Amino acid sequence: MKFGKVDNPGDIDFTLPPDHKGTKAKLSDYTSKQPPNLYVGCAKWNRADLKGFYPRGTKDELAYYATQFNSIELNATFYRIFPVDVFQGWYEKTPADFRFFPKVFQGVTHWKRLNDFEAYLNDYLLNASNLKEKLQMPFIQLHNNFGPKNMDRLAPFFEALPKDLRFAIEFRHTDWFNDKTVAEELYSLLEEYDMTNIIVDTAGRRDLLHMRMTSDTAFIRYNGANHPTDYDRLDGWIDRLEEWIELGLQNIYFFVHQNVEKASPLLSAYFIEKANERFGTDLRPPTMDKPKDRY
Repeated sequence: MKFGKVDNPGDIDFTLPPDHKGTKAKLSDYTSKQPPNLYVGCAKWNRADLKGFYPRGTKDELAYYATQFNSIELNATFYRIFPVDVFQGWYEKTPADFRFFPKVFQGVTHWKRLNDFEAYLNDYLLNASNLKEKLQMPFIQLHNNFGPKNMDRLAPFFEALPKDLRFAIEFRHTDWFNDKTVAEELYSLLEEYDMTNIIVDTAGRRDLLHMRMTSDTAFIRYNGANHPTDYDRLDGWIDRLEEWIELGLQNIYFFVHQNVEKASPLLSAYFIEKANERFGTDLRPPTMDKPKDRY
């Protein structure tokens, strides 16, 4: 994920901002659950990207990946609507506790911009439904220039989503968060429709760290910078998530990206080890066939 990439990550203040005041209020709606449901994964399983992750002779990348992680973000579904048999194959290659978080097809969000989107959405959902119970939470990523002037498109779109699935959504236009009146209207709408408000942590877009929970789920897209600060940033997230768990957070979906993706399993392993220590979870950290030093 090259979104938010900077030339000198060491110059960035990566301190997480304080919680939005609405986060405590929202999480108090839920009974504190410890440990939370925890899913950690990468954005892709390609061998070319995750160099050193796959043992020599690995024949099926997804089948092996699913022995090391309990989930995948699955960005590939943004670029095309895969046929039914592909989704069925993914389902069959993964263990019973594995979960998919596929990005919604770009025809819905970028081509139609939430107008007259029904045909694309229906095709996407019909095919993706072949993941069955392993389809955990599809997520919607809106275009960078989809701003508050398009607020009126959100409610009709949310109404069109199936009620038997929960969704997350990512807003990238800065005015969703910079204008307090707009932000409060947005957060209220997301709460009304039980939409999870994705948090993006990337070096060049610190404005996207809204720290506002709108459901019982923290869906975090963490983009490391292939820099030593990546591990300190993960420590910050462990601290913050522990606070949210105490407030009532039920689910943590944490997906690791890197500009050079081969470091993603290392960062994921570090995060999982820390989470197990602090949250009481028991995920097995992934291993690397050819582990490297951190940086």
